[in-house]
Amino acid sequence: MKRAQIITLLLGLFLIINLSTSAQENSSLSVENDSIAQTIPEEAKSKTLSERINDAFVPIVNGLSSVLFWDPFSAAGVYDSTVYDEEGNIAYDDSGNVITSPIRLVVVWLICGALFFTVFMRFINIRGFKHAIDIVRGRYDDPNHKGEVSHFQALTTALSATVGLGNIASVAIAIVIGGPGATFWMILAGILGMSSKFVECTLGVKYRKIDIFGQVSGGPMYYLYIGLKKKGLKWLGSFLAIVFAILAIGGSFGGGNMFQANQAFAQLSLLFPSIADYGAYFGIILAILVGIVIIGGIKSIAKVTDKIVPIMATLYVLTALIIIFMNIDQTGNAFSLIWNGAFSAPALKGGFIGVLIIGFQRAAFSNEAGVGSAAIAHSAVRTDKPIKEGLVALLEPFVDTVVICTITALVIIYTGMYTNPNGVEGAQLTSQAFGSVFSWFPYILVIAIFLFAFSTMISWSYYGLKAFDYLFGAICEKWFGNRKIAATVYRLLFLGIIVVGASSELGAVLDFSDMMILSMAFPNIIGLLILAPEVKRDLKVYWAKVRSGEIKRYK
Repeated sequence: MKRAQIITLLLGLFLIINLSTSAQENSSLSVENDSIAQTIPEEAKSKTLSERINDAFVPIVNGLSSVLFWDPFSAAGVYDSTVYDEEGNIAYDDSGNVITSPIRLVVVWLICGALFFTVFMRFINIRGFKHAIDIVRGRYDDPNHKGEVSHFQALTTALSATVGLGNIASVAIAIVIGGPGATFWMILAGILGMSSKFVECTLGVKYRKIDIFGQVSGGPMYYLYIGLKKKGLKWLGSFLAIVFAILAIGGSFGGGNMFQANQAFAQLSLLFPSIADYGAYFGIILAILVGIVIIGGIKSIAKVTDKIVPIMATLYVLTALIIIFMNIDQTGNAFSLIWNGAFSAPALKGGFIGVLIIGFQRAAFSNEAGVGSAAIAHSAVRTDKPIKEGLVALLEPFVDTVVICTITALVIIYTGMYTNPNGVEGAQLTSQAFGSVFSWFPYILVIAIFLFAFSTMISWSYYGLKAFDYLFGAICEKWFGNRKIAATVYRLLFLGIIVVGASSELGAVLDFSDMMILSMAFPNIIGLLILAPEVKRDLKVYWAKVRSGEIKRYK
């Protein structure tokens, strides 16, 4: 079957390439039929494939954004959504438009959930930290436990989906919109998000399903349905599971795919401007590379991510630390900018709420705590103690946001690039911050960005695949006698979307990615709130077994 899948994927990619080439060739040919030529605007004929894809994608996103990202608080006059600069003046973008920071209801929902789980679990994000590190180091690993991957591989697979371009591009976006003060709120969001991640990943393992071949299926779709069914809430659980699965597929196409491809190409085209109009072709090449890896499933993905993630994180962090130490004399000024930007009088004029929301929103997009995506990866771990994997998972927001996002923010602030003097977007601003110290650093960064993007995409393909299988796997098995048809269809869609992401504007891609990924928190946190008491009971039992020695330490 794997051979058949490979052939199908290659045929699909060939179709994408053929259509792309044909579209671009046709755009350069003269139209002989005068009646047809009159109906085609001259400017449309000269547009590249990338521009055509973007023109079709942007209106769709704008329509969805006006509905899903509506700010009821600002509309009711509860607060001023205008963003202010350090002097208390209204901030404007490059086009002269007033910059606003709306309170998106889903971000408030994530904040409330994170606060609740932190308090309800008695600050598990702090008291479980050391034990979590011991688990990752393999000191409690029993080789006889069921599952497909180790604790470390599950962590790196999940980290590869969260430690991505959100750490590079989203931080830059947050600082440009919210100023250096957004850094403080990103750090706080990361600390609180550790508790949300603990709860969802514990439940992901507890309610996972393992088939006769040892393949694992887990995540919010399963604990929402099975967990709530046990509590007599079958219809609610079924509804929430279906909604989550739909949003997870959208999230895999958006933040887990298009955003990564978009920013990887943006950085490459910044260094090599001559390729700026060839985003579609970059997307095709990237799709081929991703397709080669995702055919093998979670084991194949884990084998790649447990090598790529440590390498790319080390490469990026070391490069950033060099810049920070070279500008160490700016430490006082940098932390002053962060603190004053978060709490100063100008911020409190209305921008305070905007900066807070921007910080939390970009952190949530980066570490995905409360979104539920990581629970899909962690459910495949080899363990018989769900709490154990929940503890491992709480390390993700710490590594992702508290460490890597903060380092990115400090590089941008230390180098003075937080003012965005050249008016660039996303990862390009981070690249310029690196390049302001050493002109050749952006070339190192482009390697890190590509690895970040690649690892995030292959991990999110697994998340989306599991959600797609949850919705359509049984249907394909019933109608066609083969459940794996659903997997092949999803993979072809996922690979095709890479081309769209590499060809579209950042604004549209970012809005679509936010809508899909952050909206996953609505059904997920509802289920987590209902199931949190049983997680708390399980945690109490687990600590008792650790203290008594019933849970053995093998190393």
